[in-house]
Amino acid sequence: MLSRTTVIVLGLLVSSAALADHEHWGGHHGHHHHHGYDRPMYREDVIYYQPAPVVEYVPVPRYYAPPPPPVYYGYDQRSPQGLLGGMVGSAMGYQLGNGDPIAAGIGAAAGALLGNGMY
Repeated sequence: MLSRTTVIVLGLLVSSAALADHEHWGGHHGHHHHHGYDRPMYREDVIYYQPAPVVEYVPVPRYYAPPPPPVYYGYDQRSPQGLLGGMVGSAMGYQLGNGDPIAAGIGAAAGALLGNGMY
């Protein structure tokens, strides 16, 4: 037991002496090799660079014209005469076409055209 205590005390004394090296803070890993000469410690070169100029890209101003006003072709072409002509033409086309919807549509278009006076 006494020899174990002696080894521990001697180990603590030697380890504190090994950590008394002040030249290499934090970078010392327990191995220190001297090659017969003591080299001087130099500060590394600090190179200062001019910061790059800040380039601000501004978009080219563009002119956005408002949309053109809507073009109205004359007057409102709907009329009660055209509605009535479409209804009569649809009924006649339906009767003459024996219930065919295409004939009713053609008759409605013809009746509306005639009712609006576009003949």
